[in-house]
Amino acid sequence: MPMSASEIEALIRAAIPDAHIEITDLAGDGDHYAARVTSESFRGVPRVRQHQAVYAALGGRMGGLLHALQLTTAAPEDQA
Repeated sequence: MPMSASEIEALIRAAIPDAHIEITDLAGDGDHYAARVTSESFRGVPRVRQHQAVYAALGGRMGGLLHALQLTTAAPEDQA
């Protein structure tokens, strides 16, 4: 069963409470999402570690309940 955007957001917010999160359902199927996560906790943290923090927040759901997630992370100052 696919995950909803609100479920993804809730999991990320639980792990990264200050995050600004934007979720987009790319295919309309609840299986392919894009997420932009901006958090002060990402300041000075390498991008790969930022992504690992988001994937950890999803608790192993990637590749199972959540098939695909196009992920963009940034500290607030890095936003375009």
